[in-house]
Amino acid sequence: MEQTQQRIVVIGAGYSGLMAALRLSPHARVTLLDPVGHLTERIRLHEVAAGRPESEVAHPLTGFLRHTRITHHTGRAVALDPTARTVTTDTGRVLSYDRLVYALGSTTRLPDRAERLFTAESAPSLHKRLLDGPGRLAVVGGGLTGIEMAAELAERYGRDWQVRLLTSDTLAPGVSAKGRAHLRTTLTSLGVRIEEGHRITDPDTVDADAVVWSASMVPNTGLAADAGLALNSHGRIDVDAAHRSVSHPEIYVAGDAGGTHRMSCQAALPMGSRIATSIIAEGRGKGPVAHPVSYVLQCISLGRRDGLVQSVRSDDSPRNLVLTGRPAAFVKEQICASTVKTMSLAARRPGAVPLTPGF
Repeated sequence: MEQTQQRIVVIGAGYSGLMAALRLSPHARVTLLDPVGHLTERIRLHEVAAGRPESEVAHPLTGFLRHTRITHHTGRAVALDPTARTVTTDTGRVLSYDRLVYALGSTTRLPDRAERLFTAESAPSLHKRLLDGPGRLAVVGGGLTGIEMAAELAERYGRDWQVRLLTSDTLAPGVSAKGRAHLRTTLTSLGVRIEEGHRITDPDTVDADAVVWSASMVPNTGLAADAGLALNSHGRIDVDAAHRSVSHPEIYVAGDAGGTHRMSCQAALPMGSRIATSIIAEGRGKGPVAHPVSYVLQCISLGRRDGLVQSVRSDDSPRNLVLTGRPAAFVKEQICASTVKTMSLAARRPGAVPLTPGF
């Protein structure tokens, strides 16, 4: 099959899906399926909760797709048929593919009783609620997402809201002791009360006027499971070293929905690009390329003036080297800004992306 004749359907226009589509655009007939018309910087949603305009973190897809041959369908995938190699949308459209990129990402895992909860995904509603303060705010989850949310909100609303951070485990178990000490010091200085070993299963038991649930993420794999794709023990799509479904190798899985890597844009962006490289290679009669996920840093914002940059090994285990304070906040901001800049580069010069450090 000639490379330009490949029909590629990409479902999901997050970090990994949009990157894969942009890289593939010069080499194949690419259809991008996504229910919204913009790329949301999920890594900035805690800033939206603190009052940053939502329009500043939602970038219209037209800006990225304007000079490409990508066809964007606004819709949601409701059925996947790997045998017929088709995707059916909620509008009834049936899209055929030779290769599929499954990039539906993840979302916050909610408890059964979720009526009074806010999450990062509901950041605009959380912002409106906080403006109605004062009160008591509890952030449930001591991972990176919960820490960033607690710090941002304490810095912005600390005069009106008493902020607690509840975690069933040690605070930020994936960072070094040195890094964790800085997190504790900074959160405490912002007025956040840290409660470790505090497992919450029912949000109604939390003594607070507002609860932000940041306990864990769940992959969006319902569509894949219904279609018979094999899942791993983490509930994510089981993939090989080239990020292909082990049960249906014509389906590539980009971002949080597959594998066992840490859910992050740090993994998603390069993965989208590398998957495109494999599909391009297949179009030229070659085999897919194995692309192991490796890490360099964990970056945590602690409000607008502080942060933690934790050096890690390729397997994401922490080293003892950290950067803190304003320098760390600066590095974190540059990394956040680089995501959209890299996507813009992929739109203008897709062939230059693999030459970018980290890709």
